[in-house]
Amino acid sequence: MGKSYRVLLVDDFAPFRRFMRSTLQAEPDLVLIDDACDGLEAVQKARDLQPDLILLDIGLSDLNGIEAARLIRQLRPESKILVLSAYRSWDLAEAVLRSGASGPIVKSDTVIELPHAVESALKGKRFVSSSLANHSEEGVQIAGHDGVGFYF
Repeated sequence: MGKSYRVLLVDDFAPFRRFMRSTLQAEPDLVLIDDACDGLEAVQKARDLQPDLILLDIGLSDLNGIEAARLIRQLRPESKILVLSAYRSWDLAEAVLRSGASGPIVKSDTVIELPHAVESALKGKRFVSSSLANHSEEGVQIAGHDGVGFYF
């Protein structure tokens, strides 16, 4: 990618935050600036820290990830948001995309798909985990497939 991007990590499950932290540290262009464990804290830190990218869990207390994404988009429209979920639900994926986030990533796919999703989001594209494509409604048009996930 060539430059350094500031990342805010938001998840209420400490072991997953540790996993994501170690995954992000392996990416030389990504700098983890902070983390949060609930939706209200995510919105506050997004406003105060002005990250380039926010990795946001969907199942947060206070505000869920979709509600938090909507508020963050209002406060900080230039921040890119990827929403993480343990569920493979096309309905949730559509809600994530409607919130203004760059896309949903299924947590079990993060090891393989996170670098591709991050790159897509930072380039202003949307990304959908490949495992969600199998759950999408027939007729959904997705522009490109890179062998890992879908971007458009």
